[in-house]
Amino acid sequence: MTKHNLWWNIALQEQNGNILSSYTFFNSGNQYEFNEDSSQYCQSTLKSLTIGQKQICLLHADHMPIVIQGASKSIEECQYQFQDRHWNCSTVKDDTVFGPLLDHANRETAVAHAIFSAGITYAVSRACKQGLLKSCTCSRTARPKNLPRDWSWGGCGDNIDYGYRFGRDFVDTPEKEINSLVRYNTFMNSNQTMIQGGRKRKFFRPGRIRRQINIHNNEVGRRAVYRLTRIVCKCHGVSGSCSLRTCYQQLPTFREVGTYLKEKYDSAIEVRYQRRLGELRSRDRRFVGPTKDDLIYFEESNFCEYNPHIGSLGTKDRQCNRTSHGSDGCATMCCGRGYNTIRKYIQEKCNCKFIWCCSVQCETCHRFVEIYASFTHYQIVLC
Repeated sequence: MTKHNLWWNIALQEQNGNILSSYTFFNSGNQYEFNEDSSQYCQSTLKSLTIGQKQICLLHADHMPIVIQGASKSIEECQYQFQDRHWNCSTVKDDTVFGPLLDHANRETAVAHAIFSAGITYAVSRACKQGLLKSCTCSRTARPKNLPRDWSWGGCGDNIDYGYRFGRDFVDTPEKEINSLVRYNTFMNSNQTMIQGGRKRKFFRPGRIRRQINIHNNEVGRRAVYRLTRIVCKCHGVSGSCSLRTCYQQLPTFREVGTYLKEKYDSAIEVRYQRRLGELRSRDRRFVGPTKDDLIYFEESNFCEYNPHIGSLGTKDRQCNRTSHGSDGCATMCCGRGYNTIRKYIQEKCNCKFIWCCSVQCETCHRFVEIYASFTHYQIVLC
């Protein structure tokens, strides 16, 4: 496997608080400005960016703190949405963010691409509205045709159009660069033959298919933000009479975007490459597709057991819910291996009182935290 520095790792650096130190706020608009040479920053500090992304950084240096924050938010949302799944979006301590997982075109890689793409689009769209960027402002979307005549179209809406365009340029650029081929030289796993019709497949085929899959899934993420953006209206008038309404475009919460993409993960479509047309089509020939809103993948995945070659940490020692029939239930989470119950005392502060002046005194209590707890015990169920 060939390790590579993926630009996603700027999210982990942001969490360590060492990548935004080159910026400071200036003016009343709270826009970002460099404390140092932008060329040095884009080339050295953000060294995981590709050549094309570094060029975008040089042109839009003030966008990079927003991109970094969007990437960090994407990891947080991914981990929230998949906390009860076999793959829980765990990060690793190297520049790959998710480890060997990214060398495989499975469902998990598909949703990771979509969430990161959505995160960048979302963050930039919101930053325009907040006046944090020099090259964009509030949304300039045309007035909806179905908006009542006496309702005002204005206010300061989220600029989803600009966010979409910038997100597309920044996120898709690595997939369109020539040297991105090297990244996917391990795309075909050991269960997939490199020989078809008695002839060896050309080396470039896996890389080209993978790039096509990534670009598709990136687009799914951007479209999720676009689809969930809505028109909201505020009332104006004496004593809340709502005699006048001002309407504008507003992003959904990023939690809504994450939930939407998790649903797309559950309904993701396995694809095959149709050589004659040069297209990716559903592997199940009974279905036409995929559509532009479907996540797609090329390989099946199994994260029940520890497998470092595919980036699987397994589910051993993961906590499960003994009464649930969902993905967090012990039967599913533990992959049929059974589970253990650990009992331990839980003590916590209670009946706290404020004593003048100035202290707080509390008692120590035992509390039942699960219905399965024995009389003074707390049960933790582990795979």
